[in-house]
Amino acid sequence: MAKDYYKILGVPRNASREDIKKAYHKLAHEYHPDKIKEESARAASESKFKEISEAYHILSDDKRRSQYDTFGESSFAGGANQGGWDFSGFGAEGFNVEDIFEDFFGFSRGGRRERRGRDISIDLEILFKDSVFGTSRRVLLRKLSECARCKGKGFEPGSRDTSCAYCQGSGTIRATKKSIFGSFAQLAECTHCKGRGRLPEKSCKECGGEGVSPQSEEIHIVIPPGIRRGEMIRLTGKGEAVSQGEAGDLYVKVHVTPHKVFSRENDDIVMNMSLPLSEALLGGEREIETLEGKLTVKIPQGTETGDILRVRGKGIPRESGARGDLLMRTRVTVPKKITGRLKKIIEEMREEGY
Repeated sequence: MAKDYYKILGVPRNASREDIKKAYHKLAHEYHPDKIKEESARAASESKFKEISEAYHILSDDKRRSQYDTFGESSFAGGANQGGWDFSGFGAEGFNVEDIFEDFFGFSRGGRRERRGRDISIDLEILFKDSVFGTSRRVLLRKLSECARCKGKGFEPGSRDTSCAYCQGSGTIRATKKSIFGSFAQLAECTHCKGRGRLPEKSCKECGGEGVSPQSEEIHIVIPPGIRRGEMIRLTGKGEAVSQGEAGDLYVKVHVTPHKVFSRENDDIVMNMSLPLSEALLGGEREIETLEGKLTVKIPQGTETGDILRVRGKGIPRESGARGDLLMRTRVTVPKKITGRLKKIIEEMREEGY
């Protein structure tokens, strides 16, 4: 029976690469054989783990995923869909055996993984005008930040820290792990000092020796001109802090409130303009209200419904410094009631072929 790799990972067929990666990490941690204590269940766990890794190998790469979506599992003849698990195709394209060391052991082959705080994601809604010209916002976040009392050191002011006796100050301990790939001698994070290599002589009263504590912090967010709905702003180091490591990042997803008059098409601002029949026929000038104030535009003679009137340089700012245009889509309105005088004029027009 053909395998449904999407079903194996529990994701829809239109899932993003990030969703696929998250699903893989969650399932791989759950079914990793080293986490199964019962010998009777280990074989089933190994089989499930291989199936999950196989699915991720295919779906994490755009080229392989497209091939699978078009031709199915059978298009990988001699590869991942065969009974003998083949690692020859694994590499820089998307899946690397070294990922397994990092995902399950917390270390790469080169040593201990650097400590890093958790990333934070928030949503921010702005006005359409602010999305065009840019703005700034201040938000108050409750998150883990560096302890103000001990400055992130973890010990009471006036006290000091000492080398961890369990790991001899290295922050790591040596252990042997068994997995489907064999036994590995590996370095694991010391659980006593949490990888820091140091223990406080007298723990900080504020953070309990963690070096970080929950705090409220006001974050200044600058929203650039021309930002699009759904775009993300990344603020490096504004996520949660971690003791003796790098703070995570803050990701701000921007939502734009729809405008009653204006909308966006690429780098142009678009609006609708209703014209009475007389103005459409004779042309003239009209004063309109734009995002930047009042503006006089010229109406050409003989303007029809669906015509586009353009004012250059009044659209969305571009990175180059130039701007898109303001576009006005015309709609010619006709009178509902026709007077005798107007009817006579229209009949004369009809006689002349209009």
